[in-house]
Amino acid sequence: MIGGEVSIKNVSKFFDDFQVLKNVSLDIKKGEFFSILGPSGCGKTTLLRVIAGFEGVESGDVLLDGKSILNLPPNKRPVNIIFQNYALFPHLTVFENIAFPLKLKKLSENEINQRVSELLSLIRMEEHAQKMPSQLSGGQKQRVAIARALANEPRVLLLDEPLSALDAKLRQELLVELDNLHDRVGITFIYVTHDQAEAISVSDRVALMNEGEIVQVGTPYEVYESPVNVFAATFIGETNLMKAEVVEVEDEYYVVESPGIGQFRCYRDKEAKKGDVLLITLRPEKIRISKREFQSGKIFNVFHGIVEEEIYMGHQTKYFVRLDEGYIMKVYKQHARYILDEPIIKWEDEVFITWNPDDSFIVEVLEE
Repeated sequence: MIGGEVSIKNVSKFFDDFQVLKNVSLDIKKGEFFSILGPSGCGKTTLLRVIAGFEGVESGDVLLDGKSILNLPPNKRPVNIIFQNYALFPHLTVFENIAFPLKLKKLSENEINQRVSELLSLIRMEEHAQKMPSQLSGGQKQRVAIARALANEPRVLLLDEPLSALDAKLRQELLVELDNLHDRVGITFIYVTHDQAEAISVSDRVALMNEGEIVQVGTPYEVYESPVNVFAATFIGETNLMKAEVVEVEDEYYVVESPGIGQFRCYRDKEAKKGDVLLITLRPEKIRISKREFQSGKIFNVFHGIVEEEIYMGHQTKYFVRLDEGYIMKVYKQHARYILDEPIIKWEDEVFITWNPDDSFIVEVLEE
């Protein structure tokens, strides 16, 4: 199979008086695993349905390999879509479900048998070929839905929250399988989800949507580590969002004063002047925590506080530390060792936290 390049050009879409897509533009590369991520109601599923041909638009265009497909009906587009409810035919076997689109194309029985056998092997369900959908688990049903969608050899596969009906562990397992399947078939995947972990774990690139607009597009690393605004910083993962005034401008850093924290340094990734107010993001996993006092150098930020809450999560513990000035800082401590680890930090312990200014980013500059 060969993947297609999808270009969405200035697409706007209304439902009555409500504008669900606002001049959306995206370029999705050939063979890419591309995720559209955002909260419920942000327009991501509508955008997927526009690409599939199930929804028209008020303005804009949708191109596949440089040619407009906007006026093509869904059955004429080299695109297939997988829904979250599987949409399998309950009265047909697994084999017959996968074969259904091939029979519509009037392929010979030998061609159908060969193609379905290849797809059953691809999803590792050869032994389930004669089962009915009611005899399958949720994960198996989703695999059959994927195989049926691939039967017509589409250039683009659209996936509308395909794992949302599954439990957490199965969702993770099937997500890995989906990623491996993408690598094997080589077509373009456009994956819609509201789950940040899903999007950043398998995607080549991610588009973050909010209120019908594209907020940020980039690799998972770029979107997570360098959010472009407050929404991007707070929607993906957890963060500490701090408002601070610039009191000194250095070569690489700003010295800032923040209510509830005090003075600290942050990376000078946006231009600001003395007196400007900044919104700064700092991920909890970038912060170190200890009962022992850290050596405070010129660069590293060091603060004292009290543990107000601890949440043990197995692989890590999440701490809420009230600093001396009152701000509550979220801190993640990864558990690398057990016996040799430093003394356990508990509720109401006095602690010290520290972070490198390079790990705190400015998401917005507010004028003085």
